[in-house]
Amino acid sequence: MSPPEGQELPDVKTPPPGMRSRALVERLSELESPAFDARRRAREATSGEDESGIVYARGRGANVWDVDGNRYVDLTAGFGALVLGHPPNVASAAARAAEEDLLLALGDVYASELKVRAMQAVARVLPEPGARAMFGLSGADAVTCALKTALLSTKKAGVVAFAGSYHGLSHGPLAALGFAPSFREPFAAHLGVPVTFAPYPSTIEELEPAIAVVRAATKNGDVGAILVEPVLGRGGCVVPPASFLAALRSLADDCGALLVFDEIWTGMGRTGALFAFERIGVVPDLLCLGKGLGGGYPISACVGRARVMEAWAEHGGATLHTGTHFGAPAPCAALLATLEAVRGLGSRVADTGERFVDDLRGRGVRARGVGLMIGIELDDAASALAVSRGLLGRGYIVLTGGVAGNVITLAPPLTIDGSLLEAFAIAIESELASRR
Repeated sequence: MSPPEGQELPDVKTPPPGMRSRALVERLSELESPAFDARRRAREATSGEDESGIVYARGRGANVWDVDGNRYVDLTAGFGALVLGHPPNVASAAARAAEEDLLLALGDVYASELKVRAMQAVARVLPEPGARAMFGLSGADAVTCALKTALLSTKKAGVVAFAGSYHGLSHGPLAALGFAPSFREPFAAHLGVPVTFAPYPSTIEELEPAIAVVRAATKNGDVGAILVEPVLGRGGCVVPPASFLAALRSLADDCGALLVFDEIWTGMGRTGALFAFERIGVVPDLLCLGKGLGGGYPISACVGRARVMEAWAEHGGATLHTGTHFGAPAPCAALLATLEAVRGLGSRVADTGERFVDDLRGRGVRARGVGLMIGIELDDAASALAVSRGLLGRGYIVLTGGVAGNVITLAPPLTIDGSLLEAFAIAIESELASRR
């Protein structure tokens, strides 16, 4: 019996990248920021591999086809945003229906009914009476909103963030980005946010030294926000000790800071719970959502406790955080459909992810993670790039991450069939064996 479309094994007809992909990538490199071509050349120098990209033609479920006719299993899902897989799905259907009625309302002046419904649904995810939300287009918008809210609410400019953290590249979140100093340092003169970076603990032995840095940073009472990913995403899919976030909650309460959870990657079912804070029983003051929130449509949200969000009213409405396309009808419709769909996927994601990690480890692969947020650790960045390139040739799309660049990060659609993950485990075992 043939598998359904969107859940098929790879079919690589032409070693990637094929001729059409190469031609299109070359054309693109002449038009877009030269940073991306420079990055490709740097990666080639590191890995010794051809790092030229493929060009997508279409996607279905967990599959992507490139312009040269190759079919891949997509284990990146639009940087984790396509939680329901590539369309068609309930999110895309809802968005298309909404577009037929209304493409754009009038932002914060005259809302659409869909915005009202989506706002109600998002505000309810924080288990606090009177919680409020603000929409954006990207995860970076949500973090920007959270940092603005923390400053308005606490009147304290200081921020504690963590090494390896990735909160977005716009100016607000960039100041608190611990993933790669090279992303942040060229723009330091524009940032101006006093940020202390603490280590992100991966073991119980690393917990107290990390907490000690946070404690020292907050002792003077000038920190208004402690910004943290419940599971480090681009930083390598690092799951911290169970008591880490509870300790941050206590420190935030003691110093009068707001605890801000960046659940842009961990939210919407990725960890096996609807939101990671539900798994650990620690409620933040502000919750940042993005990526999977719209099932691939551009929408994000900052959700906050009522007493915190009330600070936005103190200036008579003269202080705002808004944008033309924030809360547009189609993304709001996609949000509502995606939220409803992922509510029923939690146990499946948890079980599938656990079996997948066990399978990888049983094959000698150094795997870690939670739910369908998986990191595979290799010896160094060169190895990670080379292995990811080898996997592309075998028909699997993956990304590299980790502070040292030595982690292959996987964030497949939550709807991916387990058989595709089993096939990938065999493929990476074979790829690693071929390089020994």
